Amino acid sequence: MLTPAHSNWDPPACWYEPAYSPKQIQAAVKAFRRIKVFGVGDLVAGVFDSYFKEGHPYKNYNLDKQGEGQFWAAAVNEKRKDDPEANSCKKLPFWVPNGATPKEPLAVSPKILAEYAYDELPVPGTEIAMAPEGTTKVNLPTWVWLDKAKFRKVSVTASIPGSGLSATATAEPVSLAVDPGTQDAETYPASGQCPIENGKIGTPRAKGTPAETLPPCGVQYLRSSGDGSYNFRSTLTWRITWTSTTGEGGALPDGSFGADQQVAVEEIQSVNR
Repeated sequence: MLTPAHSNWDPPACWYEPAYSPKQIQAAVKAFRRIKVFGVGDLVAGVFDSYFKEGHPYKNYNLDKQGEGQFWAAAVNEKRKDDPEANSCKKLPFWVPNGATPKEPLAVSPKILAEYAYDELPVPGTEIAMAPEGTTKVNLPTWVWLDKAKFRKVSVTASIPGSGLSATATAEPVSLAVDPGTQDAETYPASGQCPIENGKIGTPRAKGTPAETLPPCGVQYLRSSGDGSYNFRSTLTWRITWTSTTGEGGALPDGSFGADQQVAVEEIQSVNR
């Protein structure tokens, strides 16, 4: 799952969306009344009757307005159901006429749909290639690159059935951050941020390349890892944009997705004759 980069923002944990017609609300109250465990059914149905039937605030489940609108109800993002924010949508279902925009801040909107789609973006794993791979030498440049086929644009569309409202979030990779796992190392470029150039991140090390040649994206370890290894981490940053059927759109916080791999670094052995 994408993690928002350089931001405390999170996709929404809950929202309100069109859910019930008047007849469906009436049926739901009747279903609660059939629950006979410890009188729970009658208790809940009594609360709902007061709210939906007896004028506090709705009368007779709004059956006289069938087809003119819907009751909007809370929906929870399954990926964030354990977040405290998932308890923010506590209101009972409320009536919204067709074509009206609810004043409720958490009511579903094109942007909220886009933010939900953000949480569903199927970004591929950050599987980099390295040369040398697995084990390298002190002061020997290690080349890093990312297979172009594995980081194309990806999109997800979220919609409300029957509403004609949908939004699409699109993720496009923009850079790769390399962290050698130790301060005893140099990164290339020095910032550790490998940009996309000509549709590629980094360059595969060609056969015959002199060992001392510095890569456009990579690392050079300055100290042996001894009997262990360094935890090399590569993190791909994705730029996120969104569009919708209403014409609204824009940018969402960049996302990041990383992976770790172990790199053993050995001293170069020399033989004196």
